[in-house]
Amino acid sequence: MSQGLIAGPRLQCSLIVVSPNQATVLILLGRYTGTVDRPGFHWVNPLTFPSRTQLSLRVRNFQTDILKVNDAGGSPIEIAAVVVWRVTDTARAVFDVDDFERFVTVQSEAAVRHLASQYPYDDFEDGLPSLRGNADDVSGSLHEELQARLQVAGLLLGQRDRRRGLAGVLGIPRATAVVAAQHAEGEHGDDA
Repeated sequence: MSQGLIAGPRLQCSLIVVSPNQATVLILLGRYTGTVDRPGFHWVNPLTFPSRTQLSLRVRNFQTDILKVNDAGGSPIEIAAVVVWRVTDTARAVFDVDDFERFVTVQSEAAVRHLASQYPYDDFEDGLPSLRGNADDVSGSLHEELQARLQVAGLLLGQRDRRRGLAGVLGIPRATAVVAAQHAEGEHGDDA
């Protein structure tokens, strides 16, 4: 009778259910022992019970806050981005960064700030790529830079889709008037 009372909780602690697009990271005595990401009912070492971490492998997205930055010409603009991402390496997501969701937010905002400083907002000079006039090129640059930043944490950006602009840039239209006015002042100053 007493063996049944002891075996019951031990057996219960060793069975886990993993849902589709979910994963469970297992840690045994402070060591990473593996990840269970196959959906279903699984038996695992019961000593991993207090140290199991569950996370979603689903595709996630968010829009960064609207950031006030200066473009390549020094003009103030407001800019934001839509970032689509998912966890691909559960061990790196859990162990290499404190909070991988917060990491995505901070790195996305840093990449958008850096991107905005590399391009002028509008293409007043022919042949120069701009945030507004070359959305595909700018989205591609953002995708490459952000993927390099997120790779450290085992995260993958969604594939670029030119029609929907995954990991795309959203310029705020009212910045155009400010930039156009500054550009016009610069042209009149050269003529005088």
